[in-house]
Amino acid sequence: MPRGQLILIEGLDRSGKSTQASILASKFSQNKLIKFPNRSTAIGKIINEYLTNTAFQLNDQSTHLLFSANRWELNREMQDLLNLGYFVVLDRYIYSGIAYTLAKNDIDDSRISSSSGGGENTNLADIDWLLGPDKGLPKPDLTLFLTLSMEEISKRKGWGEERYELQQFQNKVKQCFLKVLNNTEDPSIEIVDVGANSIDQVSNQIWDIVVSHGANVLVDKPIAFIT
Repeated sequence: MPRGQLILIEGLDRSGKSTQASILASKFSQNKLIKFPNRSTAIGKIINEYLTNTAFQLNDQSTHLLFSANRWELNREMQDLLNLGYFVVLDRYIYSGIAYTLAKNDIDDSRISSSSGGGENTNLADIDWLLGPDKGLPKPDLTLFLTLSMEEISKRKGWGEERYELQQFQNKVKQCFLKVLNNTEDPSIEIVDVGANSIDQVSNQIWDIVVSHGANVLVDKPIAFIT
């Protein structure tokens, strides 16, 4: 039986990814939008406290594993929906987890990292270690990374309200995303420069990419998994 497709939109904080993920999901008659972290689950509530309360401290390894565990909480739901013919659009996923932890390993700011850039946590710089907890989760059929300048992001409404919304840190995160998302090795990855485009311009740009990859139709191939 044909299944729906899993489409991921990644991006820096305030890059417009949540807006675009919602618009993209609405283009499919059978759709489900899933945002990570999902702050409604048991683990998600701990993550929400961590993100919104700088006095709430966790070491960096624990934080990374919590975000992964939150994705596993939705694993069965994602697979069931795809097999029922739903198009599942993800707002953040595993690549955010890896990019943000990589960036934390290289910054001297106690608001961001429990190791404060000391460099002693070598596993936080090891992509294989960071990917390990997510192996076995569904792999997106298409991944889009929305990128734009830090200057443009910092002008956007709500910027700076959460723990990770600091310009120096977000710049490092951007570099780490581009390191992890290798679109020359994986053709299912697209880097999308949204610049100062309007919401409608970006949504049209994204839809054109979705159609060009055939990610807008049901498929017979089985669900792929992170390896």
